[in-house]
Amino acid sequence: MRIVGLANGENSAMRREIVREGQARHHTTLEGVPVSTPSAITGRPDSGTQPKAGRYIFFLMENFTMLSFAGAIEALRIANRMVPDSYVWKLAGESGDTAMCSAGITYGLDMGLEELQRDDIIMLCGGVDVQGATTKKLQNWLRREARRGVKIGALCTASYTLASTGLLDGKKATIHWENQDSFAEEFEEVELTKSVFVIDGNRMTTAGGTSSIDLMLSIIASDLGEEVANMVADQQIYSSIRTGQDQQRLSIPTRIGVRHPKLSRVVQMMEQNIEEPISPSLLAKEVGMSTRQLERLFRRYLNRSPKRYYMEIRLQKARNLLMQTDMSVINVALACGFASPSHFSKCYRAHYDTTPYRERGTHAAKSAGS
Repeated sequence: MRIVGLANGENSAMRREIVREGQARHHTTLEGVPVSTPSAITGRPDSGTQPKAGRYIFFLMENFTMLSFAGAIEALRIANRMVPDSYVWKLAGESGDTAMCSAGITYGLDMGLEELQRDDIIMLCGGVDVQGATTKKLQNWLRREARRGVKIGALCTASYTLASTGLLDGKKATIHWENQDSFAEEFEEVELTKSVFVIDGNRMTTAGGTSSIDLMLSIIASDLGEEVANMVADQQIYSSIRTGQDQQRLSIPTRIGVRHPKLSRVVQMMEQNIEEPISPSLLAKEVGMSTRQLERLFRRYLNRSPKRYYMEIRLQKARNLLMQTDMSVINVALACGFASPSHFSKCYRAHYDTTPYRERGTHAAKSAGS
């Protein structure tokens, strides 16, 4: 989108004027300030002045994803350049001291699990091993603040943490596509979508990565107007703003590198029918082909048979469930269309060169040691 009703020259002039005004009033930004102290990281210190649009509490869980966090906080920072005093933020964490992201960088914190103002907005920042970072103290804090009416958002895998408190029950939500299978198995009360982000009442969730930028641009548009949100996007060199209606994953043709309508349709049916796999003959019939034609199509474009390709999709889901949930190996096997644990174990070992039991044990040992 672009600003409507302004010629290019007027548009640029207006931006320069707004930016100059913001810089004159607020010399401190994330750029050019050391990040070794909490005051430097916050960039827009909470001086007690009431922000025009809101105060955000970014709660950094251990091993949080820096990309999602940075995308969200940078959008607010840039919005403050356009419309000064719009947003204030603080960094919080369970220790109240420091938190480390998954890239190994440590951030100083402003606060711990303290009582917030009623009009604050919490942004949970999740990442690697979100289950391990989801503690009872954090869950209780979130429930307490929710009862007081505080809005809560979850970036990346933090949707798991929010769901584990029951605060997403009966609501729409999203999470990174890699965690979708395990989330759906564990939280049946949540209406899981594959959207880039979801805003449902006073709960917000994102799919991770750059989707936090899309969420914040949507919020900025609501708070300050679409023109300001567009200017923030331009500053971020973010040329394609996505909405809550956009899907997080690439289209099937893009993912498989082939633009063949019938092949894409068959792959889609495979991905949507994991627990009860469809036979190659029925798949072929659904797209008006013979089984032999479907076989040739897969070998030509994907270098494997339909049966082999389908098996790999099922085994990938099984691996996600083994590593992200506490489901028994038997239940994982059934959820992925295997009639018996022995057959599942045989197929898994042939593909991953390890058994499902060893896969889970290795992952548990790594999580305990991290």
